[in-house]
Amino acid sequence: MVQVIKNALLTNGQNVDILIENGRIKDVVRHADSFYPVLFDAEEMYISPGWIDLHTHAFPKYPPYCAVPDKIGYQTGVTTVVDAGSSGADTIEEFYLVTKQARTRVLAFLNISRIGLKRIDELANVDNISWQAVQHAAASYPTFIVGLKARMSASVVGDNRLEPLQLAVKYSKALKKPLMVHVGSAPPMLDEILPLLNKGDILTHCYHEKSSNHIFQPQGGVKKALKEAVQRGIFLDVGHGKSSFSFSVAKKAKETGIHFDTIGTDIYEDNQINGPVYSMATTLTKFLALGYSLETIIQAVTETPAHILKQPKLGNFNYGSYAEFTFFTIENQTKTLIDSIGNQIVTNQVIKPQAVYLGNEYIKLEPRYSYR
Repeated sequence: MVQVIKNALLTNGQNVDILIENGRIKDVVRHADSFYPVLFDAEEMYISPGWIDLHTHAFPKYPPYCAVPDKIGYQTGVTTVVDAGSSGADTIEEFYLVTKQARTRVLAFLNISRIGLKRIDELANVDNISWQAVQHAAASYPTFIVGLKARMSASVVGDNRLEPLQLAVKYSKALKKPLMVHVGSAPPMLDEILPLLNKGDILTHCYHEKSSNHIFQPQGGVKKALKEAVQRGIFLDVGHGKSSFSFSVAKKAKETGIHFDTIGTDIYEDNQINGPVYSMATTLTKFLALGYSLETIIQAVTETPAHILKQPKLGNFNYGSYAEFTFFTIENQTKTLIDSIGNQIVTNQVIKPQAVYLGNEYIKLEPRYSYR
């Protein structure tokens, strides 16, 4: 049976009716025929495909980088969370079983270290990196595992420098799945990391401000390796997190044309409760305050991550796509926003998710979960 969501406001300002049949999108029209049963009226709310957070920590096993999927997922307006390497091959089965209890769709980048985030120096011992373990995990969960993850900062790799990344690149090529690479404090240097990445790979924490290992040269220009990586087809993910997002770097990147592709939050229990991330809505509000259009930021949490993940039925309003939606408003409210360094900006427009449509159900959100 075809049903209709009436008066949905798209991010381009167009008002539409959305036809749904058997959990899929049938059509998007200006005015649906009156004989279709009305699911609900979305008047005064924006609608987008369900938000996709490309960088989360949704495996509740290993503090501090842990969370219950639904608490950072649909309860905050995010219908798909992608875990960024919380689990390695040793615990991927356990993680998968956790996700089966969630209403939120959960996908995963597999940590190339088989121990995952059991330790936060998981790549300091190369004996924990096993092609056999990675291959077996990917073969066992081919739709759940969407790529690989390597955290390439000094505290993680120890004395191994680029060796874990070189192995990760080799494995991702063999699996034909993208590699997400965390960049932080050196060594290794960003200039060493980027040339190893291939088209379709993801650099996360692209706007961090750690030491001299961010995207700008000391004299101010964009690093050559970063320009070349973008031209080569590397995707840039925000990956906000507790220590990886700077307003000043983000502003400078906007001015110089180094734009993000996706807005991952790097959310987990602690930075959801204590900040500075809080929620996807808060993170999106920051980019609205930085001068990006609503269409641009919503595309970065719908269409683009779906494309990167090769999930054609997510992130769009095309015929046959999943009928999963996020409903939100933009409210006139003064709010102080904080980056990972402690810097502040003040905005007068705040994005607030109001509901999701997920699993053929309209779910109204509780404000205490969905934004702060």
